[in-house]
Amino acid sequence: MPTFMISFPKNAMPTDDVAAASTDSHAVVADAKASGVWLCGGALSHDTPPILVEADGAITRGNYPETEHIEGGFALLSLPSFDEAVSWAARFAAACRCAQEVRVFAEDPHASPGAD
Repeated sequence: MPTFMISFPKNAMPTDDVAAASTDSHAVVADAKASGVWLCGGALSHDTPPILVEADGAITRGNYPETEHIEGGFALLSLPSFDEAVSWAARFAAACRCAQEVRVFAEDPHASPGAD
């Protein structure tokens, strides 16, 4: 089954209702877990800045410019269709009070659990 990422950047969620949005989004997470579609989720920390690690192990503070604003919440769900992903995204959008981005992971049999 395809894996979908449903996400939003940290500045998209309104700050005036964070406690209620947190409660509501955790209820959607609980439903996803109970439905057996939940893989993982959470939020990228904005307290620890990103770094780039080169092949030789050299570290540079910062990130790729095109990924500057990806901090925020995300959920990875295993779903049978894009339409199902849109349905779950709508539930997260209502709970988080902001639009959700939906992306599908490309299938890679070598990266699957149990792959040799």
